[in-house]
Amino acid sequence: MSSASEAAEAFRSVHGRPPSGVWSAPGRVNLIGEHTDYNDGFVLPFALPHRLAAAASPRADQVLTVSTLGSDGRIQEARPVTIPDLRPGGVDGWAAYPAGVAWVLRDHGVERGADVVLAGDVPTGAGLSSSAALECAVALALLGLAGEDDPGLERRAEIARWAQRAENDFVGAPTGVLDQTASLCCVDGHVLFLDVRSGEMEQVPFDAAAAGLRILAIDTRVKHAHSEGGYGERRKGTERAADLLGVKALRDVEPGDLDSALAQLPGELGPLVRHVVTENQRVLDVVALLRDGRIGDIGPLLTASHVSMRDDYRISCPELDLAVEVAEANGALGARMTGGGFGGTAIALVPESAVDTVEAAVTEAFDRAGYRAPRAFVAVPSPGAGRDEL
Repeated sequence: MSSASEAAEAFRSVHGRPPSGVWSAPGRVNLIGEHTDYNDGFVLPFALPHRLAAAASPRADQVLTVSTLGSDGRIQEARPVTIPDLRPGGVDGWAAYPAGVAWVLRDHGVERGADVVLAGDVPTGAGLSSSAALECAVALALLGLAGEDDPGLERRAEIARWAQRAENDFVGAPTGVLDQTASLCCVDGHVLFLDVRSGEMEQVPFDAAAAGLRILAIDTRVKHAHSEGGYGERRKGTERAADLLGVKALRDVEPGDLDSALAQLPGELGPLVRHVVTENQRVLDVVALLRDGRIGDIGPLLTASHVSMRDDYRISCPELDLAVEVAEANGALGARMTGGGFGGTAIALVPESAVDTVEAAVTEAFDRAGYRAPRAFVAVPSPGAGRDEL
């Protein structure tokens, strides 16, 4: 059963009637370009087939009710909230995400209440943007109930920034706009080349299967949370570095000027700057290769990205490092962690013939190390968010 059908069925269970509609949004894998978004840089995500669906109906009042169908089949109901009374810090836990979206949309004229029931299969805490999928699905649902049912690309980019504001200012997680933009703006069979500063987007074809390759996602099952300290510390560090260098953002530091920039900074900020500057260049290099149809040549850039995140940005963990190392030792052309870090998922560019070998080797290595068994799946670029037909 699809996530949309599950959400609709759960809505009937909770409210005794069918929903007015169902909207869903995908999780994402970031092929390359990590922690560059909040530095006005470049990112290259694609949407996953895993989705979070919001079944919804309007209410006559200004109350928002939200329930979620858990992986155990049980429905959990959040405390109803009155939209005009919403304030940051007033809702906690998972319910803060849909409440935060309603809080932001209130500033854009959407104040009517709604009943919302959520269901989906985006793994939580895996670095695959389950929170952004939730925000984007709820945003489209509330906008759809208000009469805006199929926003265009420019409008979707605006909605992504609204969803980011919900996560930043209501939930308190200092994320960039990569995840929400990917969930709303990615299209089937492509990676999204996004210039965060200008907002310019390019849908770059990405058909790994045609090249005899696969993107294998390896969920280490080490949970991470963006609202915890490590992510915010890195962001503050890069903002401080940009201020010390006299630039708007680290996007403005050219690779050829990196050594000069590092010489002007205290030692603890240098590695953060080196990662952002070199990561931006790696995104540009990967895009150039993909435009030429050279998917198989991007592997070394993926690996270089992981080394940079491990050694300079210091956001990896032993499980991610082991997944990358073992994948490469067993045939992967390149591998890296994806997402905010401190746990979550690694991706590997793997020849189709080696997928089972890599998955088995990583699972065995985790077992030997005493880690939880990882979960692996082939990640395929999939459609972005939208209204579902039931």
